[in-house]
Amino acid sequence: MSDKDFAEFAINELASINIIDKEDVLDFHREKVKKAYPAYFDTYKDIDKLVEYVNKFSNLYCVGRNGQHRYNNMDHSMVTSFEAVKNIKQGILSKDNIWNVNTEKEYHETKSN
Repeated sequence: MSDKDFAEFAINELASINIIDKEDVLDFHREKVKKAYPAYFDTYKDIDKLVEYVNKFSNLYCVGRNGQHRYNNMDHSMVTSFEAVKNIKQGILSKDNIWNVNTEKEYHETKSN
């Protein structure tokens, strides 16, 4: 898609799930990143502010590596999705369980000598 077509598509999708009102969109920027992957630079120290903001959207669930912008192995990524489904099915409004997947200080996979 062209940048304009892609922006229109994204705006329509966000409007259709009541995240935004189309008329509020003043501009757009599309960044194409080959093999995008979570990174820890620039404002990552403010991730808690972002989490607090996105959690205000009751129908938005940030899951997996790119959804949470954190390194998760495949198992952790799947668990975030399972937790989101559990919350939806059981009417749980807090998303703390989703964000708390893989927050241990020690990682379970270790390099052997």
